[in-house]
Amino acid sequence: MRFAEDNNSTYSIQSVSNDGIVVNGKFINRSVLLSATTVQDWPPPGIAELTSDHLALCLALDPEIVLIGTGRTQVFPPAGTIIGLQEQGIGVEIMANPAACRTFNVLLSEQRRVVLALLMDQPPA
Repeated sequence: MRFAEDNNSTYSIQSVSNDGIVVNGKFINRSVLLSATTVQDWPPPGIAELTSDHLALCLALDPEIVLIGTGRTQVFPPAGTIIGLQEQGIGVEIMANPAACRTFNVLLSEQRRVVLALLMDQPPA
């Protein structure tokens, strides 16, 4: 799936596939945190291993909303994992990666403080 380039932000997503995403011309196939001004590695290997400590890394980016991309399909994190963000008034949405990437670009175009926490599907062992 291809996306139009968003020139209103430092970082935006140009395309997403089952293999990864393209951000400002660079292919990324690992889990990342992405905001308008930051692209950084993100440690959780999958949604089942997601902890509140992983989500605390999002707080440093001062979001008003956090989008969690869970891979090819939407999978909800363990119960209670996202409560810490919600208690601080931060919106949290859980989506499959393609929907999370589209929503991220839309929110960026609206000048919203959005963080995308994107988990990449790992190939079967």
